[in-house]
Amino acid sequence: MKLSPYLAFAKKSFLSRSAYRFDHFMGILNTLLRIFIFWGIYLALYNGKSEVDGVTMTMVTTNFILSMGLSTVFCVNDFYLPNRIQNGSIANEMLLPVSIHGRMLADNLGNALFQLVFHFIPAVVISVLVIGIHAPASFAMFALFLLSAIFGYGVLWTISFALQMLAFWLINVWSIMTIKNVFINVLSGSMIPLWFMPDWMKGVLTFTPFSSIYFTPVQIYLGQLSVSEIIKGFGIQLLWILLFVILGKVLWRQGQKKLVVQGG
Repeated sequence: MKLSPYLAFAKKSFLSRSAYRFDHFMGILNTLLRIFIFWGIYLALYNGKSEVDGVTMTMVTTNFILSMGLSTVFCVNDFYLPNRIQNGSIANEMLLPVSIHGRMLADNLGNALFQLVFHFIPAVVISVLVIGIHAPASFAMFALFLLSAIFGYGVLWTISFALQMLAFWLINVWSIMTIKNVFINVLSGSMIPLWFMPDWMKGVLTFTPFSSIYFTPVQIYLGQLSVSEIIKGFGIQLLWILLFVILGKVLWRQGQKKLVVQGG
């Protein structure tokens, strides 16, 4: 499979975002506002205490700065396929000599790269200078954090990939995507660190795809996981990626049989 067409799609996605310069600053401002709002909330909750149940304020700030920063990069287009099914352009997409799934991924990767360069890095640098976060446990842990973050993006994208296939059967997938996003926001540890969850819930969430997106990378960054736990975390991330890819492929094959495009 030639990569050049997909690199071109990714480049086009990146450049299309670059055309709106005002959006660069608004994106950074939006990320900073969310970070500083959560910082204010947790400052009030901690009420001057250095730690609560063994979780320090610095650990909490590190969690939400990294998680919210990554969430700006992990900006997935949940409606790439549904929009094309609704307007009928899916027929033209299927005639192209490239994989539509590869094009979906390339489009998102181009957007993610733009978000990384113009939103994530500036917002996190400003947050670190003003608020401060834990330094990575070690250079090795930082490298593993980056790898886990890539896998976390893979989990998030494949969840969206599988759910988008439901557009073949549903008129509108907006409600499903909204529910998905609520689950991710609450159970991924980005808004409420999973350290504060009951032990039984933390044990359950460890095996769900949600904690794999943000919380696993943050734990690696902080050096909270042993080598065996890191390997286990990578295994869970890769397993969910594989399962959602298979589910999406199965739904894609079944959905094509139901596809009817009207008009011309």
